[in-house]
Amino acid sequence: MNRRTFLKSAAGAAVAGPAALGTSSAAAATTNPLAELKYRFLVPELFRALPDAPSYTPVVIIGSGFGGAVAAWRLAQAGVKSTVLERGSRWPAANAWRGIYSPDSGADGRAFWRQTTPFTGVTGDKVSTDYFGGVLDVTKFEGIDVWRAAAVGGGSVVYTGAHPIPEQGHFQHLFGGTVDYADMLTRWYPRAAGVLGSSTMPDDIYNSGPYSHSRMWDAMVKRAGFSSQLLPSVWDWNIMRREMSFGARQSATVSESNYGNSNGVKRGLTTNYLAYAEATGLSTIYSGHEVVEIGRDGSGRYLVRVQKVAVTGQVLSTRVISCDRLILSAGSIGTTELLMRARQRGTLPNLDDQIGKGWGGNGDSTTAWWFNPTGGVTQGAAPRSLIKTTVEGLPLTLENWFVPGFALDMGVIGSLAMTLDDTRADFGISPQGNLTLKWPGQPSTTAAVKAINAKIAATSRGAGGGALSTGSSEFFTAHPLGGAVLGKATDNYGRVNGHPGLYVMDGALLPGNAGAVNPAITITALAERNIAELIARGG
Repeated sequence: MNRRTFLKSAAGAAVAGPAALGTSSAAAATTNPLAELKYRFLVPELFRALPDAPSYTPVVIIGSGFGGAVAAWRLAQAGVKSTVLERGSRWPAANAWRGIYSPDSGADGRAFWRQTTPFTGVTGDKVSTDYFGGVLDVTKFEGIDVWRAAAVGGGSVVYTGAHPIPEQGHFQHLFGGTVDYADMLTRWYPRAAGVLGSSTMPDDIYNSGPYSHSRMWDAMVKRAGFSSQLLPSVWDWNIMRREMSFGARQSATVSESNYGNSNGVKRGLTTNYLAYAEATGLSTIYSGHEVVEIGRDGSGRYLVRVQKVAVTGQVLSTRVISCDRLILSAGSIGTTELLMRARQRGTLPNLDDQIGKGWGGNGDSTTAWWFNPTGGVTQGAAPRSLIKTTVEGLPLTLENWFVPGFALDMGVIGSLAMTLDDTRADFGISPQGNLTLKWPGQPSTTAAVKAINAKIAATSRGAGGGALSTGSSEFFTAHPLGGAVLGKATDNYGRVNGHPGLYVMDGALLPGNAGAVNPAITITALAERNIAELIARGG
């Protein structure tokens, strides 16, 4: 298959529908003129002309999240040139007033990626925004909403920065003998944590006003008989201190995280892996480049059909570029979608039937308790503590979390729960090339979260208040995992079965769960492990 044939064969599919259910292709609508004027004033950087990716590079990396960022830098260190394609924008990282902005109560188009319907968050409140290329993509499937990123830096822009490492038994339950836990613990987790800048919250910040909700949370779980542990995260504590002394724009201290932090307080990949890769001169990131199809020509080179899309949603151009090696790091949904579409359309023949299988939502759930105000004025976004336990026979981690939508402290204490739930679902694909998924729900997780919620609330009622909600695991996940599972759809290092030079390097490799903890550090550590092997073996 040559370039012309590939482009021609894809042309009909290009107009048939969006590239992923709900959100992920360049949509027909664009930002209305008045809204565009507003954003041109607020973030003029996003309206600069987008350079074209080169027609050929030895390695093309699709996606600039954790896996793609690791691959870009490590390949550059090895002298290998790469092109990184990112559908989202490169946001101004330290712009005091005009960068990524939006407390939940005042969200606008900078928050959401091409949102055409009101977004219902974990608090149940609906938020309507302008149609614009914001940072958080909410992809809707039957039974579940999936939160994922659309920005240079990927998930590091929209996550809450938590980096707990899974316990050995939980890790082995998921990976079996595919990955050596001791090797991960001694080599790859420390390497990832060192580059990302993981640390625990210092006492002076913990004892400050914005984290009174964290101190209340610790007291509540202690009354219920649990012992909290410190939770590593990537926040810059010095910038947070400047926020509290009004020397920096208020961000982390007023519950900003899921739509980004524009003052640099949350260390994203643009401050480490991606910055290091670009500094070598061997890796270049092209924002606004949305990949809609992948294939291979008769010579063995990989072909990538990419649309250059303005932040307003307007398609500026469509091209086919090529490479010798192709790394898929578009996240669980994006990577799986590209592979399944390639199998459906025959652009990558003989893809393994394991592609699209083993997807899960990491046992995610949220819970909150309503209490009298904790004594603070605002809630800080950085996590301080977690507990690990087994509830209703199910391993469960509960983390202290800020409550999205409440910049002011309203006496709501929030938590994020993650369980070692084995519920999985398989993707389908429509004739138009759209991913489909029917999520069965997680009754075991729901029961466990209800039980721990009831226990903590009951033991703290004397301190004022009781349960506000019991969880939301049935309708959302912030941690989509699986679809191209390590050791099944790929070999033990992410090489796609039957396709030399094609690799998966992101959350699609994880088998639907990260061991009842946040997956970012595991995705990063696995990418470190896998790219080291590929470099050592020459592919």
